[in-house]
Amino acid sequence: MFFKTSPEQTSGAQAEARAEAFLAKQGLVKRAQNYRCKLGEIDLIMQHQDTLVFVEVRLRTHQAFANAAESVTIRKQQKIIKTAQYYLQQYQLTDKANCRFDVIAFSDNGEPEWIKDAFSA
Repeated sequence: MFFKTSPEQTSGAQAEARAEAFLAKQGLVKRAQNYRCKLGEIDLIMQHQDTLVFVEVRLRTHQAFANAAESVTIRKQQKIIKTAQYYLQQYQLTDKANCRFDVIAFSDNGEPEWIKDAFSA
């Protein structure tokens, strides 16, 4: 079966690939990409030393309303946190993993802005 991808999906996938490459250069190792469950989706799950990092990748080509980093609303944060909790339960990591939530934001200049510990559970 063939599915067409929208330009937004294509540019989003490219942004995720660029974010992964950027984070790999910083020493992080990919554990999962586009992790989905009934509660939501997490773009990237990376390992940074002893910390599991849940990464939201944001791309904004038009910043009329908010820049890429500002587009991660409280509601989006809550959804990511619940999805991360589900992931931790699924892999029996709830008591073992140090976790943080990062945002990689791409704006008009194309350079990644890495916001470590962008929000917390």
